[in-house]
Parts: sequence; structure tokens; C-alpha cells
Amino acid sequence: MGRENFTSGGFILVGFSEQPWLERILFVFILIFYLLTLIGNCTIILISNVDSQLHTPMYFFLTHLSFIDLIHVTCISPQMLVNLRGADKSISFVGCVVQLLITLGLGGTECILLAMMAYDRYVAVCQPLHYFTLMPPQLCWTLASISWFIGFSNSLIHTPITMTLPRCGHNRINHFYCETPPMMQLACVDTSNYRKEMTVLSSVFLVFPLSLILVSYGRIAHSVLRVKAPGGRQKALRTCGSHLTVVSIFYSTLIYMYMTPKPKLSYDVTKFVALLYNLIPPVINPIIYTLRNRDVKEAIRKLVIGKQKKRKMGFS
Repeated sequence: MGRENFTSGGFILVGFSEQPWLERILFVFILIFYLLTLIGNCTIILISNVDSQLHTPMYFFLTHLSFIDLIHVTCISPQMLVNLRGADKSISFVGCVVQLLITLGLGGTECILLAMMAYDRYVAVCQPLHYFTLMPPQLCWTLASISWFIGFSNSLIHTPITMTLPRCGHNRINHFYCETPPMMQLACVDTSNYRKEMTVLSSVFLVFPLSLILVSYGRIAHSVLRVKAPGGRQKALRTCGSHLTVVSIFYSTLIYMYMTPKPKLSYDVTKFVALLYNLIPPVINPIIYTLRNRDVKEAIRKLVIGKQKKRKMGFS
């Protein structure tokens, strides 16, 4: 009763509280993943802005992707760590609104941005001689702005609708952060029409961009297979394969969460699926897209050497 009164006006994030042993394990894993996400994505943002050789359309989009992952994980992980560590599982109403608004906006933005990045890779591989002509800075900024505008326009519409659904005093969210599907389960009114709208909207944000990504990489694969040099062909196929692996994890888990009808007994499965798309892509994206890249390794080396030279000059 005390906890219910304490969270009056707020919510209780049930999370994995029914398995205390699992909470201790998840605390360690989430903390490690959060720190790796911070290091990896901050590194990408830093070197992409400092090194002039990385001022290309590809790294422009990767900087936006790293920023999205950085803010998204920071919006969720600290609250998760606090709730996993202690007995208090509460989150304020305002905190829940902010979490829902930001994560929903960033999720929609990333869905569209990944499609833009796939198009960028298609132009780079299939039209290399006209790459900078077809992808000028003005177009890159326009595509990125469209991604952010559509993502947060959707969030600004659906966050108020979700948060103002009548809950009849229900405040126990069977999830580890404020997300639309678990929030809708608190409603004490019929939400079937709203669920249908969410399914249709999810198809726009998930199926359509995913289709564009698959078409782009399909054309890239077709172009690469015609390359006579086996070394270049294998390298390109490995790169495309790793990109598609990350995209597959991100989109498949989101499609399960937002478009697949789930029975009432699938709460634990839903939570683990949510952990996958909230923690895995932000950690893997810097490794897959950039940190394996020779240009990025060289940029990091120059940055480290430059700092060492400045330090030596300071001592001399």
C-alpha cells in the first residue's frame, strides 16, 4: 500500500521485479551495454566532426544515427538501472511522458533514417562516379530533416493520446519503461480502434522503410555480384550482410512489438524483445557501420597521435 501511495500520480514499472535474481544479472548487462553505447557513439560523433576526410554523406547520416542511439539509450537505461537496483520501481507522470515522447520520436526517426542510409549506400556502390553529385549536402540535410520531422510529428500526436487514455486508477506498467503497447494495456476503455490505427501507422514506419532497405541492398548485391575481383566482391557482400543483420534485428523486434497480436501470457517475451531492440542496435551500430572501417581507424589514430603531440609540446 505504501508504494501505491508513493507513486500516486505516477506509475510503477513492474519490469522483471518478479524475478529478483534476473534483475541482478540484467543490471550488470544493461550497465555494460550502456557504457559501450556511450563510448562507441560518442567516438563516432567526435571523429566524424573533427576529421575532414569523414565529411561525406555516409558519415553525415551515421552521425545522426549515433546521436539517435545515444539519446534513446540515455532516455531509458538510467531509469532501468535505478529500478533494477532498488525496491522502488516508480516513475513520475512527467518522466513517463518525456520517456514515451522521446523514445517514440527517436524510434520513428531511426526507422526512416535507416532507409535514407540504405539509399546512400546504393548510390555509393551503384553510381560511384556520380555519388557526390547525386548526394549533395543540401539533399543530405533535407533527408535527415524529413526523418526527424516525421518521427517526432508522429510522437507529438500519439503521446498525448496514449497518456490521456482513462486508466481508472491502474498504474502498474508491465514493462521496464514507458512504451505505447504496455501503456495501452492500462486503459479501462475499449482501445481496439486505436490499436488498429497504431498497426496501420506501424506499417508505414516499419514495412515501407524496410522494403526500401531490402530493395536498395538487393540492387547493391546484384551490382556487387557482377564485380570480377573476388576480394572486392567478398568485402562488399560482408559489409552488406553485416548492415542487414543490424537492420533485421531492429525491424523484426519492432514488428513483433507493434504489429503482431500477442497473447496475455507473452509479457516476459515482449520485455526481452524490447531489450533486444533497445540495447543491441545502439551497441552494434558503431562497430558494424564505422569502427571496422579503415578510414575511421585512421581518423582515430590521427586524433590520438594529435593529442599525444600536444601533450608532449605542453611538457617541453
